[in-house]
Amino acid sequence: MQDFSQLKIPRHIAIIMDGNGRWARKRGLPRIVGHKTGVESVREVIKVASELGVEYLTLYTFSKENWKRPKEEVMGLMNLLKRLLRM
Repeated sequence: MQDFSQLKIPRHIAIIMDGNGRWARKRGLPRIVGHKTGVESVREVIKVASELGVEYLTLYTFSKENWKRPKEEVMGLMNLLKRLLRM
């Protein structure tokens, strides 16, 4: 990891998670693959934020509009979130 000791690290970082499905579609992959890849990115963000001493990390993961997606996709997203929260 790079040396960030001279930087002022924010106490709170908020991230709006968006674009995983579009990322997958651009690559000809199912949307759920994009969501799974997004979870791996979140794991890395959590790890690095912790190492840097970030006190608060907010991840906006699911908007009310997401409930309008196909049921299978919503269930897949909920299962991914459950697994992520158990880590």
